[in-house]
Amino acid sequence: MSNVMNAAVLHKPMDIEVKKVEIPTPKSDEALVKVYCIGVCGSDVHYYEHGKIGRYEVKAPIILGHELAGEVVQVGEEVTNVKVGERVAVEPGVTCGRCEYCKSGRYNLCPDVVFMATPPVDGAWSEYVAVRSDFLFKLPGTMSYEEGALLEPLSVGMHAMSRGKVTPADKVLVTGLGPIGLLAIQAAKIYGVNEIYATDVVPFRQQLAKEMGVTAVIDPSKENLKEKLDEWTGGKGIDVIIETSGNQRAVAETIKVAKRGGRIVFVGMPTATEIPIDITQLVDSELDVYGLFRYVNTYPAAIQALSSGNVNIEKVITHKFALKDIKEAVEMARQQKDVSIKIMIYPNEELAN
Repeated sequence: MSNVMNAAVLHKPMDIEVKKVEIPTPKSDEALVKVYCIGVCGSDVHYYEHGKIGRYEVKAPIILGHELAGEVVQVGEEVTNVKVGERVAVEPGVTCGRCEYCKSGRYNLCPDVVFMATPPVDGAWSEYVAVRSDFLFKLPGTMSYEEGALLEPLSVGMHAMSRGKVTPADKVLVTGLGPIGLLAIQAAKIYGVNEIYATDVVPFRQQLAKEMGVTAVIDPSKENLKEKLDEWTGGKGIDVIIETSGNQRAVAETIKVAKRGGRIVFVGMPTATEIPIDITQLVDSELDVYGLFRYVNTYPAAIQALSSGNVNIEKVITHKFALKDIKEAVEMARQQKDVSIKIMIYPNEELAN
């Protein structure tokens, strides 16, 4: 194996190219993973377009990408949980394991997390990546690499269900049907929910949600959401709202749509830092409101759930591109949201067809 590999390097906004970089050398507690496939996430597109998200800014060339699966090709001398040749999914946020958040099981809030593709940390739009081995999860033989890569966005949906204390008895509303919203529907199914409603203004996404098992879908720009939900639920209302769109109106409306005593999980990140909401109604309805940051302890459960074969998450993959065509792939994700959901990248171009 030569010591260089192809990687997609973002130099500055809108300027990305595939170039040769050094293959990382795994440390004693790391494994080197040959990347099979890797998704394009909304955050990748945002860094590509704007060069920053909140306090994270691209100040030096960076490799993006953090939704991946691949094969272990080398292990450090201390690694015991994975072996060369094993297929793995990668959890992209490596935490310290020592702080109060890590110790209490909420490691997603670790202040020292090293998260792939979050400046200044390189991601995995490349042929190889070195990862601390406790963040690698073996894929069962029945599971594809694509499913392995999708465990990352599915984990957001799983964590949303956990935050919202979702049970099979709940009626759930998912607002926004991008990759996270569609996979949140699958997460709700994994949690045993049968009644799942959804909103989006894009017909293509509405259709995909129907194919992925949503009970009913509504365009909130054309119909009154609250009235429609009351009609569908026989006046009982929605127990849990999973808000994935980040749309200001959708965020504010959750307070009016949730039933009394209901729960709201805010997943989507709005562009505005402040959004007016009806606090009187929130207090009077005794609503529980939860924020969500990534996910925690989701990979083993997600792998188990997908092994049953009852949930199809690969339906969200609408396009496949070779790594060498990364610019085209990111531009599609940026400009064609009406026809693309999840775009998958393949370092080995033969697999992209």
